[in-house]
Amino acid sequence: MSKRHSAKYKIDRRMGENLWGRPKSPVNQRSYGPGQHGQRRKSKVSDFGLQLRAKQKLKGYYGNLTEKQFRRTYDEAARRKGNTSENLIGLLESRLDAVVYRAKFVPTPFAARQFVNHGHVLVNGKRVNIASYRVKADDVVSVRERSRNMALVLEALQSAERDIPDYIEVDTKAMTARFIRLPDMAEVPYAVKMEPNLVVEYYAS
Repeated sequence: MSKRHSAKYKIDRRMGENLWGRPKSPVNQRSYGPGQHGQRRKSKVSDFGLQLRAKQKLKGYYGNLTEKQFRRTYDEAARRKGNTSENLIGLLESRLDAVVYRAKFVPTPFAARQFVNHGHVLVNGKRVNIASYRVKADDVVSVRERSRNMALVLEALQSAERDIPDYIEVDTKAMTARFIRLPDMAEVPYAVKMEPNLVVEYYAS
């Protein structure tokens, strides 16, 4: 198993949840945590523990961002007008790798980051290889012509595993995706319950 895959499944096991709703997740067979102490009876979790878990879950969902990257995103969400929880989700969903994943150009957020980093993606016709690049409303994200026949891309587009959300308009034949607008929390198709309000509490405390 590749390092990337083992890291992905480790997050699932640690959280005890199938974060991306994938059929291969080990949580589908074993819901307890990894390691020799994984089956211990769970003790009551403190408020801080719940906040920390919510942060780790949300951070891990987006390809396991570094703490520095995630904190920077939170700080920007807090600076913006309106609800910080909603702002945080909107900023995370407007990352280029998140848009590539939502458009079903690749099967996982981990693959999306690598796909962008390797230069397979264009934004408004120009190559962008920074996964954290912020996509704006009406930007068009597309797969480079020479990358469109990659097995990874074809497999993801044909998968019935997940749906494309309403805030992204995809043309599967042209392999383009238009980012219509920042989504509300309720529109984001998470496979598990996310609690950005607890993430806000975690950083605010």
